[in-house]
Amino acid sequence: MHPWINSFLEAQAAELNAARNTLDAYARDLQDFMTWMENQACALDDCVRDDIENYLIDIDTRGLSKATRARRLSAIKQLYRFAFEEGLRSDHPALKIRGPGRSKRLPHVLNETDVSKLIGVSEEFGRTASDQLRNACLIELLYATGMRVTELVSLPLTAARGNPKMLLVMGKGGKERMVPLSPPARRKMAEWLTEADRLNTVARKEGNQEAKFLFPSRNRKTHMTRQAFFVMIKAMALDAGINPDDVTPHKLRHAFATHLLANGADLRAIQVLLGHANLSTTEIYTHVLEARLQELVMDHHPLENDG
Repeated sequence: MHPWINSFLEAQAAELNAARNTLDAYARDLQDFMTWMENQACALDDCVRDDIENYLIDIDTRGLSKATRARRLSAIKQLYRFAFEEGLRSDHPALKIRGPGRSKRLPHVLNETDVSKLIGVSEEFGRTASDQLRNACLIELLYATGMRVTELVSLPLTAARGNPKMLLVMGKGGKERMVPLSPPARRKMAEWLTEADRLNTVARKEGNQEAKFLFPSRNRKTHMTRQAFFVMIKAMALDAGINPDDVTPHKLRHAFATHLLANGADLRAIQVLLGHANLSTTEIYTHVLEARLQELVMDHHPLENDG
């Protein structure tokens, strides 16, 4: 990888506390750009605006989505801003390039019936009684709090101590926030904590490492991975009779926000609970309000009632 890219990623990690997933995404995007540049017999050090625009045209012809192209351009702009600020270049070749923008698509939202089915299946999903307790706790916490999957699986064991009514969550960029727990979620977490402590006691007696995370991996040295949880929730959907394509950890986060809004929650409160930096990110959920208003008019406006 080009030294500039390595230095840029190190700066993102050190100065902005960028998450591992964010750094990996930057690395993939910038590596693709650098490879394309090399194929054009051009270098990062001396490329010009036309080169970057030609790259954007190329990835468009490859069929990359508008969101992916916008993200690639953002990574390139940040790299050259870093190079300019560090004195590696005297100009910023990508500064005035306008991106394709991002198309705002309404997320597919699981209805409350499907979520109830998923929660019901989670209580009996797993090879052992211990796995079933853990899986039920995972699904209940995810739907009750709207946490990102990484935030959920990386919860420390200490977060569950004392039967808390609120959880302290470490979000994107190391930002902390508090999320409230529903009574069912607190019960499931208390049940799983009892079992997690029992498993740690067994591990200690056998001379094995005790888990420090609420949802440890099989080797108990780290936490369950996002990928493992993704596979698990797909299998749960099948057992619940739900199309697996409609169920992901992130779609349960969407369900949390949409169901809250549909039942009268304030949009800004949902922004805080989700950990969104900007309210505009949360506003995508207002489509449920539009549906409620349309239903209200259809049911109660005198001109809609031809009787």
